[in-house]
Amino acid sequence: MWIVPEAEIAGLLGRQESFDAVEAVFAAMARGDAYNFPVIRESIGHADALYGFKSGFDRTGLSLGLKSGGYWPGNEARGLTNHQSTVFLFDADTGQAKAVVGGNLLTALRTAAASAVSIKHLARADARVLGMIGAGHQSAFQLRAAVEQRDFEKIVGWNLHPEMLSRLDDVANEVGLPFEAVSLDELGAQSDVIISITSSFAPSLRDAQVRPGTHLACMGTDTKGKQEVEASLLTRSRVFTDEIAQSITIGEAQHAVGQGLIDAEQITEIGAVINGTQAGRQTAKDITLFDGTGVGLQDLAVASAVVDLAIEQGIAIKVAL
Repeated sequence: MWIVPEAEIAGLLGRQESFDAVEAVFAAMARGDAYNFPVIRESIGHADALYGFKSGFDRTGLSLGLKSGGYWPGNEARGLTNHQSTVFLFDADTGQAKAVVGGNLLTALRTAAASAVSIKHLARADARVLGMIGAGHQSAFQLRAAVEQRDFEKIVGWNLHPEMLSRLDDVANEVGLPFEAVSLDELGAQSDVIISITSSFAPSLRDAQVRPGTHLACMGTDTKGKQEVEASLLTRSRVFTDEIAQSITIGEAQHAVGQGLIDAEQITEIGAVINGTQAGRQTAKDITLFDGTGVGLQDLAVASAVVDLAIEQGIAIKVAL
């Protein structure tokens, strides 16, 4: 069995490798070559933590395994990231344990890659202003991945706690783009692409604040009850997701479906757009919304890629079972 420690991940896997792995597994899911198992995600009644498992199997890449972890909101005060996870891979032919991989950075990279994939396939080609809702740890990864997909000229941002917007300002400077802190009204009025990455249980962005032609990537809703945008916005949008089953139960669409505003048949897996079997954006005025719930197959895809690289470069640690 191989071990790839968390500390080695940054030197092994970058944004492009993450993007390629996630785009490929979304396509495999839509072809029926890969599937996710039911998610377990629960409040453990300690440290306000959410903990769970995401797992699946990709017959194309023979990736089999699970990610175990969750969200500990008090970790930042301890100098740790709030999201903690580990990926376990198994040999698809024998069931033997194959690898244990640090999952914190991988989770950040694969989540950012998913929204970047949605921008590539759904945003207008002439998108120039990127709006960011949320300024937590994950927002920096989202921003860096997003700006590689379009020729953005400006970044605008909003956060419930404005003092945290310095993180987005710093990353904007890093990528050479101007940044402006704005209200949600101004963000909606200016943005061609909006990424929402919060842990909110109440909508921040309202339906009326989003103009025609906008692409939204809602990346923070991955638990029953969470919500980032007003449910009625989905009735004006062409809705896409990583996996429909998760979208309607723990994703952003859970609210619109639960209220009878849309049904599951109106949601398209983004893998079908990647494969060319379903249409993506059809007009410049379409509002497209990607409900990024975060599927286990994303984690397995990037973990499998990093294990191969770690073995190739002599970084992986081999231990006897």
